[in-house]
Amino acid sequence: MITVVSDTHGTDGHRLTGRTLAAVRRAELVVHAGDFTTEAVLDAIEAEVGADAEAVVGAETGAGDAPAAPAFAAVHGNNATPAVRERLPATRVVAHAGVRIVVVHGHEHDATALSLLARQERADLAVVGHSHEPDFRADGPVPVLNPGSYADPRWYRPAHAELERTDSGLDGRLVSPEGDVFHEFSVTVD
Repeated sequence: MITVVSDTHGTDGHRLTGRTLAAVRRAELVVHAGDFTTEAVLDAIEAEVGADAEAVVGAETGAGDAPAAPAFAAVHGNNATPAVRERLPATRVVAHAGVRIVVVHGHEHDATALSLLARQERADLAVVGHSHEPDFRADGPVPVLNPGSYADPRWYRPAHAELERTDSGLDGRLVSPEGDVFHEFSVTVD
């Protein structure tokens, strides 16, 4: 599973709870679309990535097979401290399980710029944050996923996204920290 989160906006902890925390711990890949705010928050989230994945992967592969280490791919956001900006890029392209994902925070990209970037990077999916609004749009040449903010939703509902690989691409869902699935979608990968 790929877990996608964004806009933590914390000062000292990961602020992960409920299903969001479980999804980060269980994921093969965690994508964060920025706005950790501080290095302490970045470190706290990195420490949770894959905390339960070894047990899950180990059970799936059988005794004696070494499980793959979970991956973490993140970008900085517009509220990042200089230390976070030094550690994380503004744009990242992730290839995982045959899917290319371009990740940006989104504060520097309107719909046209994001579409151009995604096509330039030959991405199957673009991931953005910034607005705190959980959303999935497939109306352009490259689908766009905003997982929302699980910790600082502002006037939107708190959320994260979970993506599962299928034969034709990805099946995805937007999920609240309480575990309510409120939007399902699919991404076709050529």
